[in-house]
Amino acid sequence: MKKNIIVQFLILLILVAIFITGISLYNLRTVSIKSSVTSAESISEVIKSGLDLHIKNNSNVDEFLKSVSSMKNVKDLWLVKSEFISSQFENSKFKNPKDELDKDVLRAGQTKYLVSEGFINTNVRVTIPYNANITCLSCHNVKEGQTLGAISIVLDVSTLKEIGIRSIYVILTIILLAVIMVFLFSKKVFNPYFSLYTKLRDNINQAKIGKFINIEIPRGLSSEVVQVTKDYNNLITIFKDTSLDIDEKLQGFVGYRDKTTLNTNPLNESKDIIDNLSNLYQFKKQVELDNTKNEIYNRIAQVFENKFNLKNFTFFEIDIKKQKMEKIISVGESLYCYDSIKDSPHLCRAARTKSDVISIDFHESCPFFNKKDKFYYCLNIDIIENLYLIVHFVTDTKEELEEIKNKSLFISRFLKEARPTVEVKLLMQALEESAFRDGLTQLYNRKFLDENLKILIPQIKRDKKKIGLLMLDMDHFKAVNDEYGHDIGDKVLKELSRILEENVRESDILVRYGGEEFMVLLIGVDSEESALAIAHKIGAKVRENEIDVYAGTTIKKTISMGLSMFPEDSSSFETVVKNADIALYEAKSNGRDKVVRYTKEQKTSVELF
Repeated sequence: MKKNIIVQFLILLILVAIFITGISLYNLRTVSIKSSVTSAESISEVIKSGLDLHIKNNSNVDEFLKSVSSMKNVKDLWLVKSEFISSQFENSKFKNPKDELDKDVLRAGQTKYLVSEGFINTNVRVTIPYNANITCLSCHNVKEGQTLGAISIVLDVSTLKEIGIRSIYVILTIILLAVIMVFLFSKKVFNPYFSLYTKLRDNINQAKIGKFINIEIPRGLSSEVVQVTKDYNNLITIFKDTSLDIDEKLQGFVGYRDKTTLNTNPLNESKDIIDNLSNLYQFKKQVELDNTKNEIYNRIAQVFENKFNLKNFTFFEIDIKKQKMEKIISVGESLYCYDSIKDSPHLCRAARTKSDVISIDFHESCPFFNKKDKFYYCLNIDIIENLYLIVHFVTDTKEELEEIKNKSLFISRFLKEARPTVEVKLLMQALEESAFRDGLTQLYNRKFLDENLKILIPQIKRDKKKIGLLMLDMDHFKAVNDEYGHDIGDKVLKELSRILEENVRESDILVRYGGEEFMVLLIGVDSEESALAIAHKIGAKVRENEIDVYAGTTIKKTISMGLSMFPEDSSSFETVVKNADIALYEAKSNGRDKVVRYTKEQKTSVELF
């Protein structure tokens, strides 16, 4: 800063000197020209008077003009005659115009001048008109005021210029000396302040990396500045003690220190920790409101992408007991070991050792990671007994992997905060599955239907969609139980449920309604024709299916179905269920192995209710 101020001061000094010199030269030039014009006019008046006198006395005009020409600073002098003198006095001392300036003065009758500036000499050429007066009228045939001629005088103003330049030098020298004295005095006065500024700047830079140092107060400062500096030192001491105390307590709470931030301001690091803890708290509140496990996992993935800037990672669950591996979420390209361990999840090192696996120290930690030019980090989180969540990160460089390693504590904290909620969702899911699933066929039961309809029906009405309701019943199922036993009967029901699952969409709902009776809800079907087509397809598949009973013996079964449409047949779903049951009854009454569409006439022809 000090050097910059000195340089700026010198530049300002040079600019001021240039400005003063320019103004002075301009004023000198102006004054010289005006002085030359004035001198020329005075000389011309002398010449005019002398000419009149010499002409009247018939004296030697040449001697007179010669004496005038010898005056100081007069370089040249000549008389110019107009056309009036030319016609009357051929032998006059006036000469014809030399140049355009002479002609312009003769035409205009006004004084004009021309400046000729050289590197050393400067001349001013002045031409003054000689206008006719009363005395001239007796000698010349002209009117009063007409221009009879002109007097051209060339004056050398170099002497004036030299005097002016010497004056400028004197002024500049005085200014320079004054500026130097002011500068030296200012330097002595401001040096302590420059020193304070330098120390303050260095102190702030040190504080940025966590080093809080008091300023040694320079001599020569005003009492007010000394007091401000002391206040600053006290503030730095308090800041140091407070920030270190906050940092120590937060680090104790978090349990780690990022190695990459050892030379940073502890308050900045503490701010990052507090921000992360605040985000962690908000995250915990959000996941507690999520409905499903997958919603929680998706929320965690968003945190990884948006907060931690992670680009390549995969969530997968490993059930050690069931030897099952399920990929939940995949972002970017990361799970290079999936093909090697998907059928043998017990080979996963993170799941087997129940610990994190990182390749930054030992690149071959996981023998199944088959991408040699990349690096990985696997976090293991126990969800419930025998069920592990493995989060698998992949980076292109060791530096990126080191960043993940430094962030691993907060990454793990997010996962651990979500773990209890995931555990609850899994337990609730298991309870719901057991409560809403039929134990034999694993299809939904009537309880699930009753609960799900509370949500489904308003949504169908809101979206203005349709539901095709199929009630179906296994034909002559009792005979199977009687002839082959209940084990074969259960097998027949399982086969039927398998066929149903393979021939409906994922959005459709399959329910074991009771015994050998099943319900199919075709959600969002576009027309009854489409519903009938699905029903006939199911009937054909059941009809074609062969079921092994014992010793190579097989049987084939058929089903009867009744179809009713919601809300086309009724705005009450319970009524639609009764309508489909009526249609099913009619299908069984009319020979079985068929699909019957419900009509209003069936209510009166079938005495069911």
